[in-house]
This record gives sequence, structure tokens and C-alpha cells, in this order.
Amino acid sequence: NNIPLNPLSEDERAEVRNKHVGFVFQTFQLVPTLTALENVMVPLELRGEGTKDVRERALSLLESVGLGDRSHHYPTQLSGGEQQRVAIARAFINQPKILFADEPTGNLDTETGEYIEKLIFDLNEQQGTTLVLVTHDLELAKKCDRIIKLKNGQVFEDSHAESQPEKTVESV
Repeated sequence: NNIPLNPLSEDERAEVRNKHVGFVFQTFQLVPTLTALENVMVPLELRGEGTKDVRERALSLLESVGLGDRSHHYPTQLSGGEQQRVAIARAFINQPKILFADEPTGNLDTETGEYIEKLIFDLNEQQGTTLVLVTHDLELAKKCDRIIKLKNGQVFEDSHAESQPEKTVESV
């Protein structure tokens, strides 16, 4: 949104992150004393948004990731894949302009990882979010529009993925 970050205070930067940025971590980062529903609601509650609207949106997102029936379970009562789906719902609740996903499938078995990949890409497309995905999985990287490879902290390759067809606008 062309917001210059350097002149902002730490609190102002936190507000920008809360309004415009979503995060999915490899280790889920769920609050253990909150239910799945409450974990998803946290970003909007921190903003002071109305509880009823936040609750409805959180439930809708949990439904969209296949966890509507698990909304009142605590993280310890959920599998790793279920915890990651809660984290994805939480990341998308604020309809971020940009989503950072750090090894979102790194702690998951292959089948669950593929399901999580599909969820992230589907929600990404539905919400029109810019996705920045960090991965060591070349097959996952090939599903992205652009691949930037780092070596020793330096960019050594920047390319567009061959597997992605050019996207065209059919109507406005």
C-alpha cells in the first residue's frame, strides 16, 4: 500500500503488520490456551473489531480449511496438519495484502503437506494476496509464479517458474 515503514514507530509498524500482513510459520505458533476458533480470531481482536463479526469470519475460515467441526478444540487436541490449517485460517483472517509463509509444509507428512499447499494457493487466489513462500522444496517452489534462490544470504537466481501459465485478465 506504499506505506513508508522507516519513519514509523514500532507500534505503528505492528499496526501495519496486523492490517496488511499475514504469517504462516513452520511451527504453527498457536496459543496453547486458546481454542482453534480463538486462535484464528486473535489478529482481529487485537484490532478491536466486533466479536460477533470476527467470530463469524473465523468460523467461515475454519470451515474453508476443513476444521469447522474442530473449532472448539485446543492445539494439543489437533494433529500437526490440523494445527497448520488453523494457522493458515489465522493468517488469512485479516485479508492480508501480503502473506509470508515460512516452510509451511516442513513439519508435515507428504499427503498433509500437499493438502496444505492447495489450501494456501486456493486462499491466496480467492483473496488476491501476494504470497511470499520460503521453502527448500523445489517442487513446491515450481508452483509459484516467481522463484528467487538464495545462497549464503545472497540472491544467485531470480526466475519465473516455467510451470505457471501466463495469467490473463478476462474481464474487469
